[in-house]
Order: sequence, then C-alpha cells, then structure tokens
Amino acid sequence: MALLDISDLQVVYPNGHVALKHISLQAKAGEIVAIIGRSGAGKSTLLRCINGMQPATRGRIVLDGDEISAMNERALRQARSSIGFVWQEFNLVERLPVMTNVLTGRLGHNNPFASFFGYFNAEHREIALKSLSRVNMMHRASNRADKLSGGEKQRVSIARAIAQEPKILLADEPVASLDPELSMQVLGDLARVAREVGVLTLINIHQVEFAVQFCDRIIGIAQGEVEYDGAPDGLTGPVLDRIYRFDKQGSPDINLTPAHAVA
Repeated sequence: MALLDISDLQVVYPNGHVALKHISLQAKAGEIVAIIGRSGAGKSTLLRCINGMQPATRGRIVLDGDEISAMNERALRQARSSIGFVWQEFNLVERLPVMTNVLTGRLGHNNPFASFFGYFNAEHREIALKSLSRVNMMHRASNRADKLSGGEKQRVSIARAIAQEPKILLADEPVASLDPELSMQVLGDLARVAREVGVLTLINIHQVEFAVQFCDRIIGIAQGEVEYDGAPDGLTGPVLDRIYRFDKQGSPDINLTPAHAVA
C-alpha cells in the first residue's frame, strides 16, 4: 500500500507559469526516491507541495491517508510535524548548540508550554542524541552550529529531520553547496540513516550519478511532467535525453555508477 499518493497534481503560478502538469506517482514506506531534472523542471515545487508550503492548483496529495492538499493552515502545521525536511541552506540556528538545533525537530511532539521555555524531557533528548549518533555527530553536540563545516551542518540538519520521527523525509538539493567528496559522504549518510529507520525519502538532486548510486528509484521530471519513473539501471541515453535534452540533440555527459553502493 502506498504511503504517498499524488494524483493529477498541477501548479500554476499567478504569472501564468505552469510549474507542474498532471503529476501522478505513488511511493511506499522505506523507499529512497531521487527526483532529477533540469533547473526549473518543477522538482522543488513538487517537494513544497508535499509539505504544504506550495498550494496545488488542482490534484490531490495524500500522505498516510491524510489529504495534504485539502488541509487548512492549522492542519498543515500539525501535518508538518511528521514531514521531515532537509534544506540546501541547512536552516540551522547558528548561535545555538547542535543539540538544541536537533531538539527543534521535537517541537511538534513536545508540550507547547515546555517548548516556550526550551524544556525537553529525557525521552526527547534521548531521541535527539540517537539521531546525532546516526550521523556520527555526537562529538559536536555541545558546539555552536556556526562553528561547524558545511558537511557537518548538513549532517546536523539530517539528524534534526530524523529526530522528528517523520512519516516522510524530503531533501531539496541537500548537497548543492558541498564539494563532490563531501556530497558523496553526506548522501551516503542520508541514505544509510533513511534505510535504518525505514522512512520514505524523496531527494531532489542534480547529480544523476549520485541518484543512481544511493537511491532505489528515480523519477525524472521535464517541463513539469514525469518522463521517467523506474529503477536506476533504466536511465538509458534516450531516457536522459527526454529528461535533460528534450530541446537538443545528444545525451548529457553523465557518468552513471552502480546503484546501492552506499558507503
């Protein structure tokens, strides 16, 4: 049974630009899905629709039986407590310690009064520490976030998202600001942790070779439509042409590495 069910999703911006056209897909718990495509293809818009940040013009998004696309703002705030998000820009509070940043992932599960005073009980703290341990950042728990490297910040961002105990984890270009070596390490951590906790994970990513290496399934989007939805080894030259070179001749120069080679 699908945990995520998207039917005929369309997004048209006020200026008339059609960002998504008739997107339909399903995904199961535990899957790691890469979303690939050119800049402007609609990848980020799709993720923002799933967590309710971008209203759909038409269509339905159902997560674990709840229709995200039909919720009011109050219901969306509650739903987002079970939707983890890993941002390209990390979105950490730089002046606060790493542990405190990870504990913000527990806000949706904590008593609002306790959260106002920054209090999290032993159970919340244990979950936060375990999340840090999963990404090998326990030794940085007391450090301020602004003292971390880019790769360390993204690992903390992953720990914060996992600390939410989410039903689904969304990652929007999580390694765009990192060098290739760090990108591989961080994506390896993200994929490993997602598999350990069994959370459905959607990763919006430009590096096709990393998508093939770390993800179970690839969804290729071009001009707001799904052009490919299948296994990594199905990304042949003609398929890549449809995703990246629909207006040109020839295939993109992309080195595809074997799937599931998670470090």
